[in-house]
Amino acid sequence: MILPPYLRKGDKVAIVSPARSITFEEVFPAMKLLQKWGLEVILGTHVFGKHHQFSGTDEQRRQDLQQMLDDPSIRAIIASRGGYGTIRIIDKLDFKKFALHPKWVVGYSDITVLHSHIHRHLGIQTLHATMPFSIKDQDVNKITTESLKKALFGEKISYSKHITFWDRTGLTEGELVGGNLSILYSLTGTPSDIETKGKILFLEDVDEYLYHLDRMMMNLRRSGKLTGLKGLVVGRFTDMKDNEVPFGKDAHEIIRDAVKEYTYPVCFDFPAGHEKLNVALYLGRKSKLIVDKEVSLVFE
Repeated sequence: MILPPYLRKGDKVAIVSPARSITFEEVFPAMKLLQKWGLEVILGTHVFGKHHQFSGTDEQRRQDLQQMLDDPSIRAIIASRGGYGTIRIIDKLDFKKFALHPKWVVGYSDITVLHSHIHRHLGIQTLHATMPFSIKDQDVNKITTESLKKALFGEKISYSKHITFWDRTGLTEGELVGGNLSILYSLTGTPSDIETKGKILFLEDVDEYLYHLDRMMMNLRRSGKLTGLKGLVVGRFTDMKDNEVPFGKDAHEIIRDAVKEYTYPVCFDFPAGHEKLNVALYLGRKSKLIVDKEVSLVFE
């Protein structure tokens, strides 16, 4: 996939809100951090807008994102937060100028819509990473923010973690794709649907019922998205819920059972997702997944 230029001090980065609303107070700590890194922060006109739960009307949110996609002086577009809303504007965006002047698109959760759409239609790498909403003055995980800085500025990034009972050993290579499972599920059958064959799939989610997690994994399996994988990286599945009558399996068991017939390596509890420790991942970049005495994910 196409590699956008890495950032240098003095570059302009834009913060936009393609989904849920956010306040200046919630974004300010991230603005200070980006400025500390030597970057010039440009805000979308409606970044602090309010229209019901959204940061503005669909058209306002589209205009902000379109402006930053079109502006060649903007070197990275960072979503202020997730929530819901990006899918409402994705079909109205024009990526022609973005394709001529690629830049980093940064975010997670609802921003999975952009990751998947850009990979499928444009073949440009994106960055699954923390967002301003998650960067608080008194609550910043340094590993999380440092991984974002390294990824944006082109430093080599790789991660290691302890192996768990759930992991399946092996060594594999392939492009890393994926993001939030609920969003990927919602994109099934649309022009933004993810392509997984021959790739390493990354999944994470938050605040879902266990039966619905099982439904989504069955969807991935039945649609063939688990069949041709090179590997599976399972991030955090945070605050999972159950009904009064228990589903009978936890998140690890549901995912393990969905891929038990395949032989590729699988790692669980990777430090990315809806938690304070949320390391930056290059989506669309070739990576090596090693699941042995420990787990390593190494990007080229």
